[in-house]
Amino acid sequence: MFKIYETELAGRKLTIETGKMASLANGSVLVRYGDTVVMVNVTASKEPKEGIDFFPLSVDYEEKLYSVGKIPGSFTKREGKPTDKAILTSRAIDRPLRPLFPKDFRNDVVVVATVLSVEQDNSPEVAAMIGASAALSISDIPFGGPTAAVNVGLVDNEIVINPTEEQRASSDLTLTVAGTADKIAMIEAGGNEIPDDVMLEAIKAAHVEIKKICEFISKMKEEIGKPKFEYKSFTVVPEIYDYLSENFKEEMKTAVTEKDKTTRDDNIAKLTEKVNEIYKEKFGEDKFEEDKANIGEALYKLEKKVVRDMIFYEHKRVDGRSLDEIRPLSCEVGLLPRVHGSGLFTRGLTQVMSVTTLGMISEEQELDGIDTEKSKRYMHQYNFPAYSVGEARTSRGPGRREIGHGALAEKALVPVLPSVEDFPYAIRVVSEILSSNGSTSQGSICASTLSLMDAGVPIKRPVAGISTGLITDPENPDNYVMMTDIQGIEDFFGDMDFKVGGTEKGITAIQVDIKVDGLSYDIIKEAFERTHNARMYILNDIMAPVISEPREEISEYAPKIITTKIKVEKIKDVIGTGGKVINKIIEETGVKIDIEEDGQIYIYGQNSEKAYDALDMIEDIVREIEVGGIYYGAVTRITSYGAFVDLGNGKEGLLHISKIAKEHIRRVEDYVQIGEKITVKVTEIDNQGRINLAMNELREKRTELVEEDKKEEVFFESTINTDKNEE
Repeated sequence: MFKIYETELAGRKLTIETGKMASLANGSVLVRYGDTVVMVNVTASKEPKEGIDFFPLSVDYEEKLYSVGKIPGSFTKREGKPTDKAILTSRAIDRPLRPLFPKDFRNDVVVVATVLSVEQDNSPEVAAMIGASAALSISDIPFGGPTAAVNVGLVDNEIVINPTEEQRASSDLTLTVAGTADKIAMIEAGGNEIPDDVMLEAIKAAHVEIKKICEFISKMKEEIGKPKFEYKSFTVVPEIYDYLSENFKEEMKTAVTEKDKTTRDDNIAKLTEKVNEIYKEKFGEDKFEEDKANIGEALYKLEKKVVRDMIFYEHKRVDGRSLDEIRPLSCEVGLLPRVHGSGLFTRGLTQVMSVTTLGMISEEQELDGIDTEKSKRYMHQYNFPAYSVGEARTSRGPGRREIGHGALAEKALVPVLPSVEDFPYAIRVVSEILSSNGSTSQGSICASTLSLMDAGVPIKRPVAGISTGLITDPENPDNYVMMTDIQGIEDFFGDMDFKVGGTEKGITAIQVDIKVDGLSYDIIKEAFERTHNARMYILNDIMAPVISEPREEISEYAPKIITTKIKVEKIKDVIGTGGKVINKIIEETGVKIDIEEDGQIYIYGQNSEKAYDALDMIEDIVREIEVGGIYYGAVTRITSYGAFVDLGNGKEGLLHISKIAKEHIRRVEDYVQIGEKITVKVTEIDNQGRINLAMNELREKRTELVEEDKKEEVFFESTINTDKNEE
C-alpha cells in the first residue's frame, strides 16, 4: 500500500514515502527533504549466519553522481568504490542502529541508502539516517528503534539545526547527533575549539528535534509496521555458563587482573585450555565436541562479567589503575632524519608514529563526491597493520575502521592549521599504529600534533585526544561507572567509547560509540569533564616539555616556497604557448611552480637561490615599463654613446652616456660592463616606444630591484617572513 507521511524538520518539509518502490525488500522508504531524495532499503536473511559471535549488520551509503548532475570522472564513467565521505556516512548510520537489535540475533541485515537527488541545503546524510530507522521500524526485522538524526551548526554563536550550505560555510561547528526519544545514541563532531558547555547545549538542541522525528516514525510503525519475524536465538547455553561460573570465576578474575596485556592474554589462553581439559574429563570427548563452541562463548561471557563486575562494584580495573588514572605516557619528535616531520606518542601499550609531508598546493587531494567540496589541502591517513596487535596477517589496505579513525584525527587537527595564505603547502600526515591496546585514534591525534610541530607547521595550538569508557548497571542504566583512558579489554566489554580531541581552548572533534540504547545528558557532561582534565594533563605535562610550539624553520628536505601575485591577463605570458615559457623556467631552475586562476603564483624549490632565480624570470616576463619606474637589469651591449639595458619581458632601454653619472665621462666602459646588473630609472618612452634611461638621477647605485609598486614576496622557509636579500 502506497503511503506518504509528512512532517517538518528545521523549518523544511520532510516526507517519507513507502509502498511504491522496492516491494521485495523487508522494508523500503523514500525520504524527501526539500529536493534531496534518498531511498533506503533494508533486508534480512531468513537463516542466521553460523559460526559467528556478533551481529552481522552491513550498511552501504551509495553516492550516485547523477544526483548532482555529474558524470563520473573515472575511465569506466560509473561510480567506483565508495568515497571516504560515503564510508564515514555508512558508519554514522550503523552506529546508532546496531545497539537496538536483539543481542542474540545473528541473521544478516543489510541497509542500503541510495542518494537519488541532492539539494545542498538539505543533507542527504541526515535523510539517509532517518530513512534507515524508518525502513527498519516498519519492516519485519527485529529492531528496537526508532532513532533519528540531525546536523547542528554554530553560526555567529547561535545554534542552528540542519544548517544550509551558506550557514555551513561560516559555522564553527559540524555536529551530527543521533538518538532515540529518550537518549543520545551517537555523536560525531568537528569544531573550532568549542567549549564543553556550548557543545552540550548543541547536543541537547539536537535531541529536541530527534524526539519529534522519533515520534513521527513511531506513528508510521503503529499504522503500517509489519509484525517482527521469529528468529533463532544465539544466547549462551545457561547450563554451561552456570557450570563455568561456579567453578572458574575466581580463576578468571585472577587471570584478567594483570597490567601487561600479553601476560593477560596468555593467562586467558591457559585458563581456556584448562577448562576444556576438565570439561572433557568430566563429560566425555563426544559431549565436549558437541559443546565446544558454546564453551568458548560461555568463557567470553564469564570474562566479560568478571571485568565489568570488578569495575562496577569494586572500582578496580584489570591493570590496577584508578577510574580516572591515565596509562603511562611518553612522546618524542624528530625520529626520522629525512622526512619533513615526525612524532611518536605512547600510552601504555598503545603506540603511534605520525609522519608529516609538505608539498605543493597542486598536490592537494581532489574529491569527486556529491557535495560541493572539490579538494582538501590537509590529508590524514591511518594505518593499522596486523603486527600492532601481534597477529600474522598480510595487509589488505585500509578498511572502514582505518578510514574512520583517520578522518577523526583529521577533523581534530583541521581547526588549528594555518590558512593557505599563511602557509601555502599541501599537508599529508600518516599515522602508523605500531602497537594497539585501545584509543589508537586518540593517540594518532597526539602523535600528529607532535609531527606537525616538528615539521614547522605553524598550528594555532597543540591538540590532544583521550577517550572515556562506561560500565552500566543492567538492572538500572542510571547507575554507572565511568573510566578515563580505556584500554582494549575495557572497550570490548564496556558500554561506551567516548572520544574527544581538542586544545586548551576547546573541543575540535568528538566520536562516540556505544553498545547500550543511549546516553543521558549527565553521562555526556561527565565525559566532557573527564576528557577536558585528561587533555590538559597530556598537553601541559607530557607534550609541552618535548615540543611546546612549532619549529621556526621547516625541514631542509621540505620544499621552500616563494609567492607572488601577477595580473590575471599576464598568466598567459608566464605560461607561454603550450607551456613553453614556464617549462623553460622550470628546466633552468629546477623548481616547481603552481599558478592559480587569480594570478597567485607559488614557487617551490629545495634551493632558495634557484627559487628566487625563477621569481626574477617571472617578474621579468610580467614587468610593465613605466616612466618614473626604477628597474634592475643587465647591460646587454655598449656603444660609444651609451649602454643598452635589459628591462625584462623582451624590452631594452638606452642609458645615454650623459645619464650615467653626474660628472662628465669619456668612456661608457669606465662605469658599466656587459653583463653587469645595474639599477636605472625610466625617464622617457617616446612615440615609437623607445625607452630612455638614467642612472645619474638615482641617489646611489642600487644592487637590488626596487619598484614603487613592487609585489609582495614571502619566503616560507619558516613561520617568519624573510626578506629576499636576508636569506
